[in-house]
Amino acid sequence: MKKVLGCIRRACKDFDLIGVNDHIAVGVSGGKDSILLLYAMSLYKYFSPIPFTFCGIHLNLGFDSVDNSALIEYAQEQNIELHVVKTEIADVVFNVRKEKNPCSLCAKMRRGALNERAKQLGCNKVALGHSMDDALETFFLSMFYEGRLYTLSPRSYLDRTDITLIRPMLYIPEKHIINTVSKLDLPIINNPCPANGNTKRQDIKELVSSLAKQFPGVKDKMLHAFQNTDKYNMWDKI
Repeated sequence: MKKVLGCIRRACKDFDLIGVNDHIAVGVSGGKDSILLLYAMSLYKYFSPIPFTFCGIHLNLGFDSVDNSALIEYAQEQNIELHVVKTEIADVVFNVRKEKNPCSLCAKMRRGALNERAKQLGCNKVALGHSMDDALETFFLSMFYEGRLYTLSPRSYLDRTDITLIRPMLYIPEKHIINTVSKLDLPIINNPCPANGNTKRQDIKELVSSLAKQFPGVKDKMLHAFQNTDKYNMWDKI
């Protein structure tokens, strides 16, 4: 956890992610990234130089096979405020709309539900558990499928909802998240989505993994390029 918290602290400092008395909603899908962020925030608040409060928001998408009881029990044991929001997103995406490419609509609906609940709880920021690998994959997805150079931003203001979106774990490699979650035995909810593992992002993930094997250190070099705002204008530092 020392490396995880160190990376979060560096990201907060570089991108001014947390302000005095912020009330932050952590989006908790139940996957490895979000559950680690939830736990990390519960530790980070004790030594952060800036006082803040946070809570977790878990969206129940409506899949019958999902059991989130371990997540709820874990939050109670850790004395973490966790709100479970029941939605019908799965039904809309797969049964009503019958989307052939469901990820875009699902992501849009999840963002809307998460931000709406965050506002109801009086939160001014929403934190997501995207990792360094997520940022690299998004870059290739945008370039290959949209013809533009774009990646996940550490900090984005959403004017429609008056919510600031932050990503405190963008400096953390996915492999370190996997190892940390395993060592801590954090409760993971298996992804029940029928599209899981059969997406464009999965294809890009495999491509990036192949590049990393062929060109050692390529992920760190790409991260360095994102940080070079003067030349590439990808990530704006304060």
